[in-house]
Amino acid sequence: MSELVEGNEAPFFEGKDQNGNNVSLSDFKDKKLVLYFYPKDNTPGCTMESCNLRDNYDILIEKGYAILGVSADSETRHQNFINKYKLPFPLIADTDKIIIKSYGCWGPKKFMGRSYEGIYRKTFVIENNKIVKVFEKVKTTGHSKQILETMNEL
Repeated sequence: MSELVEGNEAPFFEGKDQNGNNVSLSDFKDKKLVLYFYPKDNTPGCTMESCNLRDNYDILIEKGYAILGVSADSETRHQNFINKYKLPFPLIADTDKIIIKSYGCWGPKKFMGRSYEGIYRKTFVIENNKIVKVFEKVKTTGHSKQILETMNEL
C-alpha cells in the first residue's frame, strides 16, 4: 500500500473499543477526527501522548475535534489504561493490526540496535473522510498544541 498523504481519502475502518462497542470512521462524519496510532498502553511515550490529549480534551472538543486512539492492545488493556489515566476518549483494540496496516502505521523499526516490526506513532486529522493532516513526528508531551497550531486553531 502506498503511504497516505494529505488529500487522500481516509481508509474506512471499523473496530472494537475498550468496552467492546463498534467504532467506525462513519461515526465521526460531522467531526474533525484526531486518529492517533501509538505502540503500546502504559509505556512512557504513549502515556505522555495520551495524557496530553486528555489534558487538552475540552479545548479540542470545543474546536470540533473528536479523539480516537488505536493500538494493538486488547480491549481489557485499553480499559485498564483508560481507567488508570482517566482518558475521556475511546481506544480501538486493533489486535489483528488491520486498521494499523491500512493507515501505514506498521513496519520495520529499530531500537537499541535491534530490528523488529512494530507500530509507528502517527496521527491523522480527518475531515469529511479526507486526510487533512498527517503527523509523522509526534511530540508526545505537546501533541495537542502541535495539532492546534498546525491546524491554525490557536
